[in-house]
Amino acid sequence: MIDDVPVAPLHDRLGITLVEVSAERALATMPVSGNTQPAGLLHGGATAALIEGAASVAAWRYAQPDRVPVGVDLNVTHLRPVAAGQVTAEATAMRLGRSTAVYTVEVRTEDGQVSALGRLTCQLLPVEA
Repeated sequence: MIDDVPVAPLHDRLGITLVEVSAERALATMPVSGNTQPAGLLHGGATAALIEGAASVAAWRYAQPDRVPVGVDLNVTHLRPVAAGQVTAEATAMRLGRSTAVYTVEVRTEDGQVSALGRLTCQLLPVEA
């Protein structure tokens, strides 16, 4: 179920769509069109937002109902340019602990090539009563 995962307004602006969400794995897509830098290639910041968005929703699913995840470290390595179509981010849990959750993320083009790799570490904060 995806309806219970909050979506950031930034996701709407970038056209990020959640496809699948669990604590262990999340899939999200984003169009290249509208998310490019001046040379017409997918913007690195948009890619970073997709990576953080996919991993964050998985962390949200893991942390709820008594904790809230907040990103504390984001790493992105861009491997190849993307000029058209859409990209898909697959976030996979690497560590699900009491105070942190760590996800690795592969961003792939429509033909399956990896365009970027990322990692997000979330601190899991207790929900304030």
